[in-house]
Amino acid sequence: MSIRLVLVRHGLSSFNEKGLVQGRTDDSYLTDKGYEQALKSGEALSGINFDKIFSSPLVRAAETAKTIQKNLKGENNIIYDKNLLEVDLGSWSGLTINEIKNKYPEDYLLWKNDPENLTLESIHNSTYQPIKDLYEQANEFIKSIFKIYLEKQEANILIIGHNAILRCLILLLIGKPKKGFRKIKLDNASFSILNIMKQRHSYKTQIECLNQTSHLDKRIPDQIGDSRIFLVRHGETNWNKEGRFQGQINIPLNNNGKDQAGKASKYLEEINFNKAFSSSMDRPYETAQIILQNKSDLEIKKIENLVEISHGLWEGKLENEIKQQWPELLKNWHEKPEEVLMPEGESIKEVSKRSVKAWEEICLAQKNKDLTLLVAHDAVNKTLICNLLGIDFSNIWMIKQGNGGITVIDLFKDPQKDNVISALNITTHLGGILDSTASGAL
Repeated sequence: MSIRLVLVRHGLSSFNEKGLVQGRTDDSYLTDKGYEQALKSGEALSGINFDKIFSSPLVRAAETAKTIQKNLKGENNIIYDKNLLEVDLGSWSGLTINEIKNKYPEDYLLWKNDPENLTLESIHNSTYQPIKDLYEQANEFIKSIFKIYLEKQEANILIIGHNAILRCLILLLIGKPKKGFRKIKLDNASFSILNIMKQRHSYKTQIECLNQTSHLDKRIPDQIGDSRIFLVRHGETNWNKEGRFQGQINIPLNNNGKDQAGKASKYLEEINFNKAFSSSMDRPYETAQIILQNKSDLEIKKIENLVEISHGLWEGKLENEIKQQWPELLKNWHEKPEEVLMPEGESIKEVSKRSVKAWEEICLAQKNKDLTLLVAHDAVNKTLICNLLGIDFSNIWMIKQGNGGITVIDLFKDPQKDNVISALNITTHLGGILDSTASGAL
């Protein structure tokens, strides 16, 4: 039983274009470019059969939804749900950022650095906390759709909303990490896809991708940080394809894996990388070499701490073979990975500790305008992304990393600012909106 949620932020609005804060005002409308973005979004999503479409009733989202709907299969009506309304920013709506900075300097700093604790005054002279209220609103929406769809065998649900409400939905579905609101980015008309699976009396979430913009002829979202790191999972190996646990055995890329790396190279050809790092194992190093084939003068530094998790005695085995000998341990690996120590191998805690150490060393050496390529493995990348999102390494199954998938992280020199995941698991260069790469074993 699973639900696929496809979240789309509305297209470019008149307030976006003018640099005005929108909030819950309905004075902002979809621009010509916004309609064009919505049309491209509809074309890109036309291959998915949606069971239901939900939209914010605010005009910029509603018009985006109607434009997307024209390209979709079936006769789905749009349900306009008030729980998808944008954050209420009261008197800030219609102001520029500079006007807010000048008029409400302390509140603005809180909005940028700790928005969940921002308190504003309403028109009735009472106070409220806009992001905390928005989380409650998002929770009501999630409960309402789960009540209907979580018991179904499979459902595709399209949700068209706004920047803040969509962030709250995503963050709630991954456990609402502390100060998570500023750790992800959602561009106009971007796609974010989450897979929700029923688990006993609860559910588990997998983020398939965040802030995908390639359907808008914009391969990579605009840079917002002082420097960037492009985190890539290596291309496919034969053992990925067969579903064998490879771990620290040096299995090379297969032909498809080399093709995936070549397509990633083409996709990133406009990025002028000036730094490159790789796990010291062959498959990520070869992936990095192919990606940088037109920049052969750039040294790729190998990092031992970024090698894949050691599966010990599981390495080289198929899941069915492992199940016969270690059934309970394999079950725990899927359900409680943080409790598992691989026989003669590693725990995910050990992998996270060494991976994050390597990541922090790379980040400390980043300079303004650095564009850095980093190629590693499934488990390594997942622990790094968990750390960036502020969720525990035990949540590795929440993160999808397709072979050849690209994640973009913006870094800031300002210690008050968290690093931002500007895109997660871009795989459209490998075919389609949905990640169709082989998942395989770790």
